[in-house]
Amino acid sequence: MTAVTVLLALLAAFTNASASVLQRRAAVQEPYEDGEPGGAGSAVRRLGRLLRRPYWLAGAALLGVSGLLQAGALAVGSLSLVQPLLATELLFTLVVGGVVFRRRPGLRTWLAFAALAAGLAFFLLAAAPGAGRPTAPPRAWLLGGGGALGAVVLLVAVARPTKGAPRAALLGLASAVCFATTAALLKEAVGRLERGPAAMFAHWSPYATVGAGLIAFLLLQSAFGAGSLTASQPALTLGDALTSVVLGWVLFAETVHLGLRMLPEAIGVALIGAGSVGLARAPAVGRAWDASARDGTGTGRAGHPDRVQHRKPP
Repeated sequence: MTAVTVLLALLAAFTNASASVLQRRAAVQEPYEDGEPGGAGSAVRRLGRLLRRPYWLAGAALLGVSGLLQAGALAVGSLSLVQPLLATELLFTLVVGGVVFRRRPGLRTWLAFAALAAGLAFFLLAAAPGAGRPTAPPRAWLLGGGGALGAVVLLVAVARPTKGAPRAALLGLASAVCFATTAALLKEAVGRLERGPAAMFAHWSPYATVGAGLIAFLLLQSAFGAGSLTASQPALTLGDALTSVVLGWVLFAETVHLGLRMLPEAIGVALIGAGSVGLARAPAVGRAWDASARDGTGTGRAGHPDRVQHRKPP
């Protein structure tokens, strides 16, 4: 099942990256009009305009496909394997963004690409995550879910008095813990599907998945608003992967090799962090290519690039 799990996870990352780029393309084609007031009214009007954009609709459809692929990967594989593989979304965003926005990545961007890819390979090959049970007992959820909730509350509390990059990093880490928890809840839900749809929907996990995903999304938007993507993205990428490994062990009794393998695992984590920083600075993952697409000049001169929204699925 490992090959199937890897394939489904990579396809989920690819479709999610494609959805992000397509919706970003549509968003820059519908900028906020000069003098348009802020608030819910303008957001609703802008959403109405976006719903008429084929790029945005295609992105929305791909988001649904990505969610189904991720659920399929979690159904047949371990949380400790699937979630780290979803970090390849950054790599796919680079490739798809380059095609859609017709811009060629520079050498530093390709080096960051290679660092993240190598880091994932180092970490996953050394850790060799093993499958555990399909669902978690209530006692494990009290420990794992309670620990995740406590970590999020603590990170948000520490982030409140801070500003700039530290605040973005802390909120990014809090959203990462929420995203990992959302994936764990999704795995719990699909693990009960073998007993029938009625058994799954009668359980609390599908509804908790939606709630945790919403909180994760809101925290992610706060992280993006607090500071640069360079500050929040490494915390988001590493936090999601490492929290998923811990939750996989606590909730589903998944195994991860330690001992002497901790050295290559640490090298892998360091490379993932370095690659995340480099890719966060890349125009394809950031917003410079968006600005070029908006003004049509390729120079990156455009108004309000900060209003392009970023998003990450559960």
